[in-house]
Amino acid sequence: MAAARLFGTDGVRGAAGNWPLDPPTVARLGGAIVRHLALDRPAHLLVGRDTRESGEWIERELARGAVSQGATVSSAGVIPTPGVAYLTRTREVDLGVVISASHNPFQDNGIKVFSRRGEKFREDAERAIEDIVADASWSVPASSEARIERVDLVEAYVAHTARLAPAGDALRGMRIAIDCANGATTTTAKRLFESLGCTVVPIGDAPSGRNINQACGSTHPARLAGYVVEQHCRLGVAFDGDGDRAILVDHRGQVIDGDALLLILGAYYQRRGQLTGDMVVATVMSNIGLEIALRNRGIRLLRTAVGDKFVAEEMLKQGSVVGGEQSGHVILAEHLLTGDGMATTLAVIRAMVEAGCELAELAGELVAYPQTMTNVRVRERVDLDSVPEIVEAMSSVRAALGDNGRLLVRYSGTEPLLRIMIEGKDQVSVQAWAEEIADAVRTALK
Repeated sequence: MAAARLFGTDGVRGAAGNWPLDPPTVARLGGAIVRHLALDRPAHLLVGRDTRESGEWIERELARGAVSQGATVSSAGVIPTPGVAYLTRTREVDLGVVISASHNPFQDNGIKVFSRRGEKFREDAERAIEDIVADASWSVPASSEARIERVDLVEAYVAHTARLAPAGDALRGMRIAIDCANGATTTTAKRLFESLGCTVVPIGDAPSGRNINQACGSTHPARLAGYVVEQHCRLGVAFDGDGDRAILVDHRGQVIDGDALLLILGAYYQRRGQLTGDMVVATVMSNIGLEIALRNRGIRLLRTAVGDKFVAEEMLKQGSVVGGEQSGHVILAEHLLTGDGMATTLAVIRAMVEAGCELAELAGELVAYPQTMTNVRVRERVDLDSVPEIVEAMSSVRAALGDNGRLLVRYSGTEPLLRIMIEGKDQVSVQAWAEEIADAVRTALK
């Protein structure tokens, strides 16, 4: 019998208190992580979390399982995910563990694991841990204790991130609105930007354990956009619950997503002669407008599956210095091999300062193409390349799009649906082409 799948695209995720985030499974996961390391000495784990009310008991159960297998556990308390990634790489620890469900509501939580190099665990390691969890030959004793050492390491992470700021007093007096999503950056963001001389207008900075991401943060930037205009800020930034992504807002209140940030930063590193291979890594969800804008600058866009860990893996493989997702996960190799919203913001400000431009001007170079998404319900997952009618419809659309559009057809991972996504120069055409393919699918797979 195959081991139950615990890890998804970004760690273990679910409703706190329910499987796989019920206390016994969390404790067993903590023990399995230690057993996977198979060290000939006690393993040392560093844990960090966001502000969800379930974070403390999940940390406690995870530590109980880890300690039962001979490990020692330190907790950095509330700290962004990239903070744990950095500290795991630079401290005498064997693994870093983050307890967070990122942009999800407070009822959810999650567990992400980082290697001692500060990289998210790869899929082979996650499958191995799942096998260990399923192995009935070991257990976590009910009497085991959750011995946790509390450590204050926030300042070390903030100091490391501050290195991405422009030189001198370039940030002195800059008025910036910061939305902390009532999450992990409430312990770091205001401290960082004020230390660099910024005047900070904070929102979403009063966590209650239940208000994380609630009508705030990177998935709800409208409130921040209003604040930027009302408070006469030069820009604004909205983080997500665990601080690994950032969505920016320019001085006019226009929202700047991850695609625009990748264009700004790709161009920035290219101007400095630091864009290795003249490439940027993004996922299949990034708009064709980003690909075209980069191409016009002589920069290639390499695409991966959805998930920042896949972006990081491709960056390592290619030696790339910048990559990310439309959602605001941006990875800067000079900093960390995981997304960091605060680092992204500083790097963009550095690009603004060096170019002598405002954010609106830099972001304005991205022209996002119209996009349509059509879902077709299917009974089974047939290989589309084996159906001539569907192949012919897709080939016709790709020929019409040429280099100025994009077609992506894939099955949903969770529903009996075939998803047809098309981007092109005008909305009417892309919608018509999507329906053309959808009709071919309905006819051939009825």
